[in-house]
This record gives sequence, C-alpha cells and structure tokens, in this order.
Amino acid sequence: MQKVLIIEDEQKLATILGKYVTQAGYELHMVHDGADAMAAVESFKPDIILLDLMLPNVDGIVICREVRRHSMVPIIMTTAKVEEIDRLLGLEVGADDYVCKPYSPREVVARVKAILRRVGSNVPQSEQLTLDENTLFVSYQNNSVELTQVEFVLLQTLVAHPGRIYNRSRLMDNIYDDDRIVSDRTIDSHIKKIRKKLSQLSPDSEFIHSIYGAGYKYELTN
Repeated sequence: MQKVLIIEDEQKLATILGKYVTQAGYELHMVHDGADAMAAVESFKPDIILLDLMLPNVDGIVICREVRRHSMVPIIMTTAKVEEIDRLLGLEVGADDYVCKPYSPREVVARVKAILRRVGSNVPQSEQLTLDENTLFVSYQNNSVELTQVEFVLLQTLVAHPGRIYNRSRLMDNIYDDDRIVSDRTIDSHIKKIRKKLSQLSPDSEFIHSIYGAGYKYELTN
C-alpha cells in the first residue's frame, strides 16, 4: 500500500482530504504543524507528500527544500492564492505540482494517482517522445514532425522534467538567451504551435498541459 503524508494545519480540511485519500486505497498519515513535518517524513517514509504552504512554526517552502536535500519523493504543494503559485515557481522549491485552495479533494487524489503512476511505472520507449537535436524532429510511435529551433528548445525544457510546472518567465529565460523583451503571450503562441504539431503524431494524446495561473507542464495522457 502506497503512503500519503498530509501536512496541513487546517485540521478540518486535512480530515476531509484524508478520507478521500484512504478511500482511494492509500495509507495515510497527517501532521498539522510544520515543526513536526520532517520527523513525519523520516518515520513514515511517504510515497508522496501533500504540503500546505502556510504552516505554523515552519512554512512549506522551508519543509520542501529540506525534503529535497535528502529525497526526491513527489510533493504537491497547496496554497490559498493563485499569486503564491507564481512565487513558488520563482523560488523553484522543488515541488512536483501545485493546487490552489479551495480545491476539490477528488481532484487532489486524481493528481496523487497521476504522479504516483508516472513515478512508479516504466514507460516503454515507444510511449515516449523522442527529440533529435541535430534535425529538430520530434518522434512518437514511429511518427515524426519537425519543429522550429525555438519550439524545439521549449519542448525540450518541458520534456526534461515531466510533471514539473514552468511559468512563462522561466520558459522565456530558457529559450531566449539574449535578454530580448518578449511578452508572456509569446510563450502561449509557441505552445499553441507545438500542440498543433504534436497532434499530428497522436491526435488522441495530450502532451502539454496548461496549469491555470501557473504555466505549463509536460505529461503524456491518452
């Protein structure tokens, strides 16, 4: 049985979410104070952590960074404001996903399942995108399509860390190294074109996901 650790100071919210987690078949442990978080991580050894940003004594950013010093266990951070997600992304604290409150417990559990499925499965090579830097071609299941240089670098950035959310500013920094000034919509335009090309490889698959208020991530879904 896979283990889920909920670190959340709102006990009523934690209890509700915990019920959904146990109903989904996971072993659950909860702590409500940031000061108790690392001890719980070390003793419970979770397969995934649901971590609130605002906690008493030790906040979620500090906890996330401390966990990342020792472990790559998946972390989903929860926050009360969309604006905080941008702040988290800017700090690059190492979380795998972000959920804004108020959230649907079902949605959170769905994200838990998706991340654990991704982490725990060995995806066959035929089920992965293959990027060729020499030709700027991307391939999937014996089909190929050519990208522009900018599109290739953008997709390469996302594919390098499946599930990781990148905000527009971070993506712009990666694809433009000459300090040019471009708008956020430039990234949106590139993403739209990449999606259109990838749809030629597999019309029923989705490769790039938009995360409201945060940015984009790569995750293959059929």
